[in-house]
Amino acid sequence: MARVTGIGGVFLKARDPKALSAWYAEHLGVQLADYGGASFQWSDEGPAGTGQTTWMIFPAESKHFPGSVMINYRVDDLDALLAQLAAANVPIDPKRDEASYGKFAWITDPEGNRVELWQPLAD
Repeated sequence: MARVTGIGGVFLKARDPKALSAWYAEHLGVQLADYGGASFQWSDEGPAGTGQTTWMIFPAESKHFPGSVMINYRVDDLDALLAQLAAANVPIDPKRDEASYGKFAWITDPEGNRVELWQPLAD
């Protein structure tokens, strides 16, 4: 049977796409290519051996995140990134979570999208 093997893209709508793209570049290091998007290669994986993307459907009444979409971004140093974001006055949810597979934090981008940041833990 044919099946999905991963996430091929993440797409957001924005009132001001150029400004939102610039915000993601400045605060999360997402660098746009000439075509206007960003490509993340598995060679960016860190720590090695943790490369996976999770896809899940939540019930409509779920309180896990507001709205209909939340993106989870893998990060290499969650604490350092949160310090950078705080210094730039980016809205940061005070909630933190840690599981056997990584540390989590949440921020809000200028368009009001909730963004989940995840630092995978090495085995």
